[in-house]
Amino acid sequence: MEEKEILSGKNLDELKAFTKSIGESDFRARQIHNWIYLKSVSDFEQMTDLSKKTREKLAEIAVITDVKIKNKQVSHDGTIKYLIEYADGNCVETVLMRFDNRANLTACVSSQVGCACGCKFCATAKLGFVRNLTTREIVEQILTIQRDTGLKVSNVVFMGQGEPLLNLDNVLSAIEILNKNFQIGIRRITVSTCGIIPQIKKLAAMDFQPTLAISLHAPEHELRTELMPVEKKYPLSELMPVLKNYAEDTGRRITIEYTLIRDCNDSVECAKKLALLLAGIKSNINLIIYNPNDKDNFQKPEKQTVQKFKYILEQSGKKVTIRLERGADIDAACGQLSNKYRNDS
Repeated sequence: MEEKEILSGKNLDELKAFTKSIGESDFRARQIHNWIYLKSVSDFEQMTDLSKKTREKLAEIAVITDVKIKNKQVSHDGTIKYLIEYADGNCVETVLMRFDNRANLTACVSSQVGCACGCKFCATAKLGFVRNLTTREIVEQILTIQRDTGLKVSNVVFMGQGEPLLNLDNVLSAIEILNKNFQIGIRRITVSTCGIIPQIKKLAAMDFQPTLAISLHAPEHELRTELMPVEKKYPLSELMPVLKNYAEDTGRRITIEYTLIRDCNDSVECAKKLALLLAGIKSNINLIIYNPNDKDNFQKPEKQTVQKFKYILEQSGKKVTIRLERGADIDAACGQLSNKYRNDS
């Protein structure tokens, strides 16, 4: 039996090629495109402006999606975490975050199955690296959220499982679809990286750039090496000049992500070193309170310590925010994504 064509993840030109191949018009492709990306349908029968005959023809030769929601958990704060299963049986987690005082809905998406970077405080790192996600598999995460909730995602952050810049081609293709097909502004898309220098340079040379976020988590080489093995290959001494050039060349402000871990990287001395390290680099700092997981023995910092750390950085002239913790009760917070299956139904 011939495999059915999967339509989600195709851009408009690809959908036009598909409809042409089955004797349908470009107009039909635009209709299908709108139903998939703007109305988030999962069944051809929902495409009510297509004739019954056309819907039946499509159902015989194509499917909209082949991914499944293996598990879904809802936090007391409204955050939803999905365990999404792909056709080969591999799974990733993706998270929908809602904030009471904001209209924006943010999807935190994964770029790889597992991760090879091995950051010591991250639960995903313990999974190891399995494979890259395809462009379609990345896009399917946002589509899955929209189909399930009936809501429109307005912001996307590549801060889920995996290192986005180690799957750069597929991530960039997905971003193009998010921008052009989902109509999500490029300024509303953020890519987080632990600092893959050659790929950051590639991003800087592009015509359009999503917001770049750098997972720093330590202000000097020795400590960062302990926490993040990537420091051995791409040390701060080489990374910081690249970031300075990136900000200057693109005119875009970089987000510096710094996870505060008790008695590890949360001292006054670390704050002063971080301020010095970032001097002259156009950047904002996002402090993340360490979220406990069962994969390590790190602990949350004291609230007073966090405020003191923030104050020192602000005195250096930087804009500093403390990331709101979302979904910690369902292991959906930053650093907690580990594909741990828990059936709450």
